[in-house]
Amino acid sequence: MVFIVMPVRVHLKISGQVQGVCFRYYCSEQAQLFGIKGIVRNDGDGSVEVVAEGEEKDIIKFMAWCRHGPPLATVDSLDKKFETLTGEFNSFKICH
Repeated sequence: MVFIVMPVRVHLKISGQVQGVCFRYYCSEQAQLFGIKGIVRNDGDGSVEVVAEGEEKDIIKFMAWCRHGPPLATVDSLDKKFETLTGEFNSFKICH
């Protein structure tokens, strides 16, 4: 049996109590565990934005984590948009 690995790119906007609870730090840890490359940053509206690239199965697991976040976070919504894979990232970084 042959499995095809499908790399994908997703843009996430995570809203709720997601700033001031170490969401970006834990998000970066999870991304590294799943071998995902990209960025995470706080938005001025109180949400967190993530751009992530990786194997589809890993992105799905990563998004599942993002739906609840770290222990002190309260995620009200997660908006996702799949985009064209660019391969521009060589690691996962926290943007300030």
